[in-house]
Amino acid sequence: MAQDKIIVRGAKEHNLKNVNVEIPRNKLVVITGLSGSGKSSLAFDTIYAEGQRRYVESLSSYARMFLGQMDKPNVESIEGLSPAISIDQKTTSKNPRSTVGTVTEIYDYLRLLYARIGVPHCTVCGREIRQQTVDQIVDKIMTYETGTKIQIMAPVVRGRKGEHAKVLDSAGKSGYVRARVDGIIYDLSENIPIEKNKKHNIEIIVDRLVIKPEIASRLSDSIETASKLGGGLVMVNFNGDEDVTFSQKYACPEHGVSIDELSPRMFSFNNPFGACPKCTGLGVFLKIDENKIIPDMSKSIRDGGIKGSGWAMEGSTIAAMYMEALAKKYNFSLDEPLENLPKETIDKILYGTGDDELTINKKSVYGGGTYQHKFEGIINNLERRYHDTSSNWIKDEIRSYMAEIPCDLCHGDRLSAESLAVTVGGLNIADFCKMSVIDALDFVGQLKLTEKEQIIGAEIIKEINERLNFLKSVGLGYLTLSRSSGTLSGGESQRIRLATQIGSSLMGVLYILDEPSIGLHQRDNEKLLATLKRLRDLGNTVIVVEHDEDTMYAADCIVDVGPGAGIHGGEIVCVGDVEKIKQCPNSITGKYLSGERKVPVPEKRRKGNGLFLEVRGAAENNLKNINVKIPLGGVPDYGEKYAVSFLASTDKTVLPMGIIRVRSTEYNRDFLLEDESCRELLSAKKYTDLCRSELKNCKIISSDIQKNGSSLSGAYKCEKQIGVESEIFVEKN
Repeated sequence: MAQDKIIVRGAKEHNLKNVNVEIPRNKLVVITGLSGSGKSSLAFDTIYAEGQRRYVESLSSYARMFLGQMDKPNVESIEGLSPAISIDQKTTSKNPRSTVGTVTEIYDYLRLLYARIGVPHCTVCGREIRQQTVDQIVDKIMTYETGTKIQIMAPVVRGRKGEHAKVLDSAGKSGYVRARVDGIIYDLSENIPIEKNKKHNIEIIVDRLVIKPEIASRLSDSIETASKLGGGLVMVNFNGDEDVTFSQKYACPEHGVSIDELSPRMFSFNNPFGACPKCTGLGVFLKIDENKIIPDMSKSIRDGGIKGSGWAMEGSTIAAMYMEALAKKYNFSLDEPLENLPKETIDKILYGTGDDELTINKKSVYGGGTYQHKFEGIINNLERRYHDTSSNWIKDEIRSYMAEIPCDLCHGDRLSAESLAVTVGGLNIADFCKMSVIDALDFVGQLKLTEKEQIIGAEIIKEINERLNFLKSVGLGYLTLSRSSGTLSGGESQRIRLATQIGSSLMGVLYILDEPSIGLHQRDNEKLLATLKRLRDLGNTVIVVEHDEDTMYAADCIVDVGPGAGIHGGEIVCVGDVEKIKQCPNSITGKYLSGERKVPVPEKRRKGNGLFLEVRGAAENNLKNINVKIPLGGVPDYGEKYAVSFLASTDKTVLPMGIIRVRSTEYNRDFLLEDESCRELLSAKKYTDLCRSELKNCKIISSDIQKNGSSLSGAYKCEKQIGVESEIFVEKN
């Protein structure tokens, strides 16, 4: 019989006090307790760590060599453990090439879909392009100037790793003499150096010709031969400089634009065959922002109106010498506000004087001098230093003056023009990724395909649809697939990883989540819980470290860790369903769940001091140029207010208002009790009733309570009844 429990014995990690606990398998389990009670120590540092360690130990010695040695957690034994996956609150990836689509693997299916049923279009006129015949290719080549030297080549290897010895050997035996490997022409009879672990491009040279009218027949034969050898592709080199690719599959008859055979890598912005050639798939450039160099146009140059690493107007710096020379040459004052200077002058300061030379008066303690020098401009200077320096500190300093500028070639779409010219349902892959998850679901649902396209793309569309629904089910229907993963919040990235795990449909896995409800609106809480239950129903054990009430009620089992925090925690208070937790007398969580304890709604709200933190024009990420005012200050109006302070030898600990510390002789530890009466004059009767009701066998750690130097006799009598250990003072706040 399979183990139906995870049995932990003798867990001592961090503040855990040699705890034993049994957790049911294939259930939704919530580990709860006070902050600092040891929840994460049990879930992540003990159970998950041991699950990971055992999984790594099960791999081959070769695999473990790359993974490293994992420390064993401080626990005697754990039985019934499955391979563990942690889904914690951390950003998925800070890589600028990582997006929501790539993290969820939806983009991989999209690439496959567009490669199989995509419709290519001409990048110039936008018309749908079809297969190109040999005659059309010949006609296009013959339009070049007479006397142009050409090489007809067959691309046999494109961006693939390996030595490709068989390919070259076969070409030599077929009678071919030369080949071009990574741009260098080799004789096939010689030993061609090819590194096994690098990607290579290999073209077999089929023929070499000079364009003139009488070569048409030979050219046609050579193109046909090269096309068969290159799988429908022909590469023609003109005068040893320009390479033009022709395809018997896709080409525009009017403009001669040819597109390679559609493949998944053609739609990857992380692959040189699909990425925009200018921005290499990033979609943006880091450029110096004019507004960061001149943040305040009302200031003058001398008053610090111009910012930038190394361009401060302080003393006899090089920057000051350049500014004085600029002011003298172009007749403006360094004390004049920048907003009053002509735009041409501002441009010369920022972008340089071109061929005009400045007369620099150099001053130093060792003497001075005058010399002529061109001025490159502050922005050009910073960009040059950014690219030339090897110092990370200087790079970080200059980067603070940069902003992301969309690529002017791909306009932020990351892909080449040929890749963006392929559509499915009238949308290219970049436009599809710009849609929200909900809009993308509607688009996929209404997609009209031919019978052939339906047969080819049915399974791919099914996978895309399922994964989009997973994102929607965890409350992320508003996200776009093109959004950079670095801009996601911790809660968003956690739920994305959760949706990805559901999509993988694994069974027999132990999933451990760290407060997935954080950052989630209550409206979407049910969606999250339904997702967790689905993960459980697949045949997995789901352990959730959580404080959320709804999650506890939905759980099959709750493990309450406590009773306190830090050294006062680290014990298993109670294990069972929500009703059992409610009935446990030592469970603080149970008291709040049952309503015995609650956080009262304040009767009065803070009015504030009339000042506001004002934000104007916020446009970061999805913010739409918003303005917001946040009130500041204010003290809660409780009437008479007191603070409680404790004296122990020379150490004084001030606790928040309304907190009483008592020592339990039964449990031999301190407890913090909340007493509303502390907001007013402390009452002996309330004091006594509080201690007797909350904790049995307790004594207040106190000898005297004073107000403005006068003893409160009622309180003193109460303390004498219970017992005295040290001093407590009540001071007006």
